[in-house]
Amino acid sequence: MDAAAVVAWAAACVRRLDELRAGIDSINVYPVPDSDTGSNLLHTVTGANATLADERPAGAGQALATLAKGAVASARGNSGVIMSQLLRGLAESAGDAEELDGRGLARALAAAERMATNAVARPVDGTMLTVLAEAAGAAGRAATASGTLDEVAKAAASEAAFALERTPQQLAALADAGVVDAGGRGVLAVLDELLAVVTGEPGNERPEFAMPDDLAVLPAAGRVLVSSQPWEVMYLLDGVTEAALPQLRDELSELGDCVTIAGDGAGSHAVHVHCGDIGSAIEVGLRVGRPREVRVESLVSTVANPAGGRAVLAVVVGDELAQLCRHEGITVLGAGDGRGNAEPPSPRDIERMIIEMAASHVIVLPGNGELTEIAEQAAERAVGRAHDVVVIPCASPVQLLAALAVHDEGRRPADDVVAMAEAAAATRRGELAIAAEDAITWVGRAHAGDLVGFVDDEVVLIEPVAASGRSVTMFAETALSLLERMLSAGGELVTLLLGSDAPDGLADAVAQRLAEDHPEVEFAAYPGGQAESVLILGVE
Repeated sequence: MDAAAVVAWAAACVRRLDELRAGIDSINVYPVPDSDTGSNLLHTVTGANATLADERPAGAGQALATLAKGAVASARGNSGVIMSQLLRGLAESAGDAEELDGRGLARALAAAERMATNAVARPVDGTMLTVLAEAAGAAGRAATASGTLDEVAKAAASEAAFALERTPQQLAALADAGVVDAGGRGVLAVLDELLAVVTGEPGNERPEFAMPDDLAVLPAAGRVLVSSQPWEVMYLLDGVTEAALPQLRDELSELGDCVTIAGDGAGSHAVHVHCGDIGSAIEVGLRVGRPREVRVESLVSTVANPAGGRAVLAVVVGDELAQLCRHEGITVLGAGDGRGNAEPPSPRDIERMIIEMAASHVIVLPGNGELTEIAEQAAERAVGRAHDVVVIPCASPVQLLAALAVHDEGRRPADDVVAMAEAAAATRRGELAIAAEDAITWVGRAHAGDLVGFVDDEVVLIEPVAASGRSVTMFAETALSLLERMLSAGGELVTLLLGSDAPDGLADAVAQRLAEDHPEVEFAAYPGGQAESVLILGVE
C-alpha cells in the first residue's frame, strides 16, 4: 500500500460516502437524532481528500499524514472528528514508511482505534468506535495468521460488517429505532473502499441500513429538541499544549456531552461539544489556546417555524441601561432600577417573556452573572417546551453591550450567536467601587470609603481616600490606573458605564486622559445607573 494507493483510497471514500450520505443520515439516531452523520462524514473526508490533492506525497506515511491533517481541519460533528482521528492513527503508525504491508496495516488500524477512542471523553459501546475496534482486532489476527495485505484488509472489512450488525444489541437507542449505528456504517464504508483499492476488486455490496418508514415520519409541526443540549459547538484550537488537553476535556464535559478533541499532529485540534452555553464552550478554548473557525449548529430540529421571526431579549439592571438597550431596538426585561429597589426576575418571568415574544429564535442577553444563571434556567424550561432559545452568558453589562454591538439580523442565526458570544467572551471587565466596610483582599486591607478596583472579579487595586477627597480628578486617575492594567493585554475599544453616584464630568476626564495616554484606543461612555459601583469598564 503506497502513496498512490492512499490517494486512490481517499478519492474512493469520497465517492462512496457521497452515495451513502442520505442513507446514513436517515439512520442517525445516536448520540442525537439530528440526521447529519452521513453529511458530516462526507464533509470531513472531502476536505481531507482536497488537502491530499494539493500535495505530492513521497510515500504512504506522508500521504496519510496529509490526509489526517485535512480531515481534522474539515471535521464536522462528532462522527467527523472521530473519523479524523482514525486517519491520524493510521498516519502516526505509518510514520515515514513508503509502503504498508499487511502487518503494517494491522498495526496502523490498531493505532487508529486507540487514537479515535482517546479523542472521545466518554466512549460508548455500539458506536463507530466499537466497529473500528472489532475491525482492528480482526486485522491483527489476520496479520498473525498470514500477514498478507489483502487478507488483513479483508478481515478488517468483514469484521466491521459483523460488528455493525451487532450495534443494536449494544445500544438501546439503536434497538428502539431498529437501525444500526450511523457512524459505524461510515467506518464500514471506508474499510470496504480500502479493501477494494488494495485488492483491485470492486467494493462489497452491503444491505441498505435505512430507517424503517414508520420511524422516519417527523412531527407535523413545531420544534423538537433532539438532544439534552440545544447546541453543537465546534472550533479549531491552535496553540494548546498537550498538558492542557485533559483540563480542556474535563471543563467541556462539565458544560455538556459528546465531547471530542482531535489533534492533527501539527499543533491544531478540532474541538466538539454539545452544550447549552455557547459562550462558556468558547471561553474554555480561549483559556488554553486560540479558537478559530467557530461553528454552531442548533440541535433543535425545525419542523415548522412559528409565525414570529428572530428576537433578542436583554435582561438588565438599571433604568439607564435598559433605555440604552431599547434604543438598539431590542426587547428589554428590567431587573430593578439599579438601586436595590426590586428583586431580580425569576426564571418563570424570563420564560414568560420569551413565550410572549412569539419568535422562532430568541437570544437572551443577561446583564450580569446572577442574571445569567436565572436566564439559563429559564431557557432550559423554554427549550423543554419546544422553544428555540440560547443564552449569551455575560458577567457584566459591558459584555452585554459588546454582544449587542455585533448583532446582525442579516446573518444566519447560528453565525449571529457565535459572533455575539465571541464578542462577550473577549471583553475584559473592570469595576470601580467604594468599599462599604473594612475588608481583607489579595492586594491588602481596604477600609470603608476606599476606592476598590476589580478586573474580572479580582481586586487589583485599593485607593485610600476620605469622603471629602473624592474629586473628579481622583476618580479619573484611579479609573486610568485600572484601565492601564486592563489594556496591558491589548485592546481597541474602552466602554465606560457611569454609576448613579459617579460625579459630573467623570466621563470627560477619563476620555481626556485616555486620549493622551492611549490615542490608539476608541472610547465610549454611557449612563448605566448602577448603584453598587461608580464605574463599570469594558475593554474589547
